[in-house]
Amino acid sequence: MPPQWVPTLVREMAGGLSGDERRERLLALVSQGVHRADDLAATLGVTVSTIRRDLARLVSEGRVVRTYGGAVPGLQPVSEAPLAERARQHLAAKEAIGRLAASLVEDDQTLLLDAGTTVARLAAALPGRSGLTVASCGLSAAEELEPVPDIELYLLGGRVRRISRGLVGPLAEAALRRITADTAFLGADGLDPRRGICEATLEQTHLKELMAASAERVVVLADASKLGAAPFEAWAPLDPPWTLVTDSGADPAMLERFETAGATVLVAEVAREPHTRGRDRGTDEPSRGGGTPAIGTSRASSGDGAIDSSLCSRRR
Repeated sequence: MPPQWVPTLVREMAGGLSGDERRERLLALVSQGVHRADDLAATLGVTVSTIRRDLARLVSEGRVVRTYGGAVPGLQPVSEAPLAERARQHLAAKEAIGRLAASLVEDDQTLLLDAGTTVARLAAALPGRSGLTVASCGLSAAEELEPVPDIELYLLGGRVRRISRGLVGPLAEAALRRITADTAFLGADGLDPRRGICEATLEQTHLKELMAASAERVVVLADASKLGAAPFEAWAPLDPPWTLVTDSGADPAMLERFETAGATVLVAEVAREPHTRGRDRGTDEPSRGGGTPAIGTSRASSGDGAIDSSLCSRRR
């Protein structure tokens, strides 16, 4: 039932509203905290099907974000870099983080893989393990794993966010409610010790919360540039314990803040290469004669699980 504080006048007048007027009333109700489709329908005196059509219209205009069973207010427009551009940034760090994260995976496990460039580098490091079942909302991660016959691969479904090559929306959320995973590997546009994961849209953060809730263990992959960053307004809180995998460019004081907040921190050592033109363009492209990035040190509690000793050592 709709909340008692919703004005009775809204319900009485809804039947005579035009479509545009009804959608404005709908938007006002969503902004005031009425989020479920059935509550919105009862309040406005229309069918749930009408509400769903109106919500689809408002979603297309960027004014609300659909959730499972309803909607929440949309955020202010923000500038989000295309995935291809982000894939070229901090490449050595992402490769190192992906390999270190892959060392946490054991044969015959079930994994949830997020969208994003760093999680895609994890996916690229998974071949060689046997009996894995992987469900992903990331097209880039799926492309890495599709040719691997020993990995059972599922896509969550949903709407494609082309800018991030990720799947979002009610279909993806419904699929997650039917999955229990050993580990969820999440990406982040920004990461704060207190607030959690920062993303461009509420659809993305809501999906990350569901992924975390569907797994026994949560691992966030974020290079040093993401730590403490808050480029957008949508947040997914992280309940401890969880694990952060980052790179050796991270500020030790920032890593201590994450540990204080209940996270186990693993650090992938990235070898510093000579200055190249690639870095002048804001990328981590190695010079033609450059080697592969090294991984050597890490911070972790003794209970973090088995980690390949060739990838990191442990330090609290």
